[in-house]
Amino acid sequence: MNFDRKDLSNDTLLNFYKALVWPRLIEEKMLVLLRQGRIGKWFSGIGQEAIAVGATLAMNPDEYILPMHRNLGVFTSRNIPLFNLMAQWQGKAAGFTKGRDRSFHFGSQQHKIVGMISHLGPQMAVATGIALADKLQGRNKATLVFTGEGATSEGDFHEAINVAAVWNLPVIFLIENNGYALSTPITEQYKCESLADRAKGYGIEGRQIDGNNLLEVYHTVKELATSIRQQPRPVLIECMTFRRRGHEEASGTKYVPQHLMDTWKSKDPVSSYEKYLIAERILQPKWVSYTLNDFIPKIEAEVERALNEPDIVSDIQTEVNDMYRPYTPQLANGTGEHVQKRYMDAISDGLRLSMQKHPNLILMGQDIAEYGGVFKITDGFVQEFGAYRVRNTPLCESAIVGAGLGLSINGYKSVIEMQFADFVTEGFNQIVNNLAKTHYRWGQNADVVIRMPAGAGTGAGPFHSQTNEAWFTKTPGLKVVYPSTPADAKGLLMAAIDDPNPVIYFEHKYLYRTLHDEVPEGEYTVEIGKARVVEEGTDVSIITYGMGVHWSLQYAAKHPEISVEIIDLRSLQPWDKETAIASVKKTGRAIVVHEDTLTSGFGAEIVATLTEHCFRYIDAPIMRCASLDTAVPMDLGLERQFLASSRLETAMSVLLKY
Repeated sequence: MNFDRKDLSNDTLLNFYKALVWPRLIEEKMLVLLRQGRIGKWFSGIGQEAIAVGATLAMNPDEYILPMHRNLGVFTSRNIPLFNLMAQWQGKAAGFTKGRDRSFHFGSQQHKIVGMISHLGPQMAVATGIALADKLQGRNKATLVFTGEGATSEGDFHEAINVAAVWNLPVIFLIENNGYALSTPITEQYKCESLADRAKGYGIEGRQIDGNNLLEVYHTVKELATSIRQQPRPVLIECMTFRRRGHEEASGTKYVPQHLMDTWKSKDPVSSYEKYLIAERILQPKWVSYTLNDFIPKIEAEVERALNEPDIVSDIQTEVNDMYRPYTPQLANGTGEHVQKRYMDAISDGLRLSMQKHPNLILMGQDIAEYGGVFKITDGFVQEFGAYRVRNTPLCESAIVGAGLGLSINGYKSVIEMQFADFVTEGFNQIVNNLAKTHYRWGQNADVVIRMPAGAGTGAGPFHSQTNEAWFTKTPGLKVVYPSTPADAKGLLMAAIDDPNPVIYFEHKYLYRTLHDEVPEGEYTVEIGKARVVEEGTDVSIITYGMGVHWSLQYAAKHPEISVEIIDLRSLQPWDKETAIASVKKTGRAIVVHEDTLTSGFGAEIVATLTEHCFRYIDAPIMRCASLDTAVPMDLGLERQFLASSRLETAMSVLLKY
């Protein structure tokens, strides 16, 4: 192994040695504890330390790094105390996740580290959002994100690098190619000779280097980071290394041929660097034992201190509250003037006013800039706010949602437009596992709103007509709103953007140009989680939202002989249980109406709650009226039959006759 010190001083080289030995000794201690049964699991990075240590030392301390679960050297090189790391690994209060997440699945704003989730690929898109924020602010910073050769097979790898390339974002994508993804060898993972060669397909630079050579890793990352700070662009580095332990210790390494183990043992990064320093007379042999004698007692002491920490005392209210960033909205009532607006224009108005209010708000979506979006909600925005804030995106929903989280981590807000709510499946993992859980895991809020043009009624068929709110209402950490009027469309959108938590904002496509109403001018917000009594009545309660509100109004107008109380929930997560319960207690009969399909729709949750709290007050079973349990058909006749509105009259008749 050839080491090139370049202009590094002897003291720097010795400090690098200490930075390399420290995580190795910690790992060896973890393996002892594992055999003793004092810890339950460990993902070893033995043999790969040069990558994490060298790359981290090459970055500036105020630049973000997004590591994987074998990158202990990132955390130690950023000087996170071992006591806190050990507490994290053991689920103690002195860790970073309050016992809620494992090993290195955490972040620390203090140390500019953003940990992974178990799905491996999503953090690459988060890195693009962090880098975008730096670029927008002109900060001249680089972002470093780690991944493994296995994760390069995931779509997240492609999407993130493609976005970074198209937007010229200063991201170093670092692949640790350690030979195996659990037991799957590289021969079954990809066909190309070098993963670094993939860079050519994105029009960016790619390099393959010796990942066990500490100085080669350091100098490569240092050179590229220095360059992309001044000329923002992504680069791809493939670090060749080898995983000499199991994927995690329980899985073992029986699938690895012995000759590979022997070959890579001879390339051990710690012993190789140590031999180099001794050969160059930078490190005296006796100093090796001095270093061990200094480090080992410190490790023993910090480990025991953490192990002796008391277990976390569980508290239900703390757990529930920590799903969201605490936030008390300051409601805005507008200027006092009201203007007739279409539903779509009210959305556009709320979005425009929010862009004016929040200079750190970024809009992202397909065709939203010069074209103005497929529904023209953002028409004219790029001229008013600039293309740097109103950003056309490639077709890569997962990467853009991940970028939204990255923007939030680095001080920005974002609104992401799904061209159709149906397409959200492409970004589902980022929403339900990254946006929704990040605050609960390590206290980082996700200041992201996702606009969801939804709903049937236009003959658009199975993939442009779904109203899929139930996919998200069951996910703790998300807020979900579904306005039915132009005023609420504006007010809930502005409230969602103000809110520092992730909000899924449904907007019904059929209402865009068909519904007009009075809308308050100026800044106007509607409290998330607060229902609206649309019409008061005494005979029956209709609990509904979205398009269901208009079907219910049509029914009430057709039947003036029935005193119908209509409750528009407006928000589905959280939802206004108190208003709904009060209505049902008053009328004694209730039906829940929604456009989504019947089985496991959000109406089932509403009915369960109302039955639990209103059983003594009701004169009939609480019923549901929903769309058929089929896909949404294209033919208008089939679509009318599919929709809940075609069965509302019958359902109400059954309920009232009970």
